[in-house]
Amino acid sequence: MVDLQAQYLRIKQDIDTGIQQVIDSAAFIKGQKVTDFQAHLEAYTGAKHVIPVGNGTDALQIALMGLGLQPGDEVITPTFTFIATAEVVALLGLTPVVVDVDWNTMNMDVESVRRAITPRTKAIVPVHLFGQCANMEAIMALAKEHHLYVVEDACQAIGARYTFSDGTTRQAGTIGHIGCTSFFPSKNLGCYGDGGAIFTNDDELAAKMRAIANHGMVVRYHHDMIGVNSRLDSIQAAVLDAKLPHLDEYIAARQKAAVYYDQAFADNERLLIPGRQAHSTHVFHQYTLRVVGANRDALREQLAERGIPAMIYYPVPLHQQKAYIDSRYKEGDFPVAEKLAACVLSLPMHTELDEEQLAYITSNVLEWVNSNC
Repeated sequence: MVDLQAQYLRIKQDIDTGIQQVIDSAAFIKGQKVTDFQAHLEAYTGAKHVIPVGNGTDALQIALMGLGLQPGDEVITPTFTFIATAEVVALLGLTPVVVDVDWNTMNMDVESVRRAITPRTKAIVPVHLFGQCANMEAIMALAKEHHLYVVEDACQAIGARYTFSDGTTRQAGTIGHIGCTSFFPSKNLGCYGDGGAIFTNDDELAAKMRAIANHGMVVRYHHDMIGVNSRLDSIQAAVLDAKLPHLDEYIAARQKAAVYYDQAFADNERLLIPGRQAHSTHVFHQYTLRVVGANRDALREQLAERGIPAMIYYPVPLHQQKAYIDSRYKEGDFPVAEKLAACVLSLPMHTELDEEQLAYITSNVLEWVNSNC
């Protein structure tokens, strides 16, 4: 699914030099490499404040903690997403309220959000799934109308750009009150372990979240609030700082591969290519087909036999997960998410895909579909 070794070899000298500099300095925690990466990421995204943390899940949790929400407050999030989005809500004693998604883009459906808002709703967490922004202009307007916070889960979409109706453009994660991203190794900008970051343009929120990420501490050993321990270590920052100048190049390579996939599958009614959000670029953290009128699982098994990895993101929507079973929801309440869970299939997508590999993948997909449907 991802060729991290080949990617490393292309920038080996920069990676190795950065890691060696950290070792030479022995500044493994909060070292200069973290400060440098933070500044470079602020410049890249346009965010006023970037707060590096231990992982994307921590970023989401610290963001919600920073908003000062209280147990029982409702937070709206899509039911078709990775579990971390709802996990942090539940961990904080808040109430996750899930909504359905759009069939084409697989992102949060705005009308479903509107219907889910109650007097107890305090925040919306849109997920920029698979690499493109949700309908942020509509979501921000809805949030403003109801005085709600917006925390963007941009863990799969760093580098995606959203264009508003007035022509202004913002990066994924910098549109809401707070944005969060992950640097898990397979991400478009990935480190060699765990890592994440929080974005905000609000000075007060930034100061509070920095303190929360550092045990609630502003002045050393003086703890002004309940906090956590979540830091991006210096070695991971060195890796990320070496990769960041190549991020747009990585995105372009993924987009080129996506175009190849699109063209190969465009005329096959059993294989629906990913829909595009009207006002967002797509950075293709994943390339996710919808397999309709065919056996998705059998196709995946056939591809595995041919040496082609394919993944199902995500086989069970949040409202059907055992840990999140809720009497408010029953099977059929979120028909689009349930249908997607039964038919999505993600193909290999990374910066090192070449035309020979893409031809092998697509020909095998098409051969199976054409001979079994």
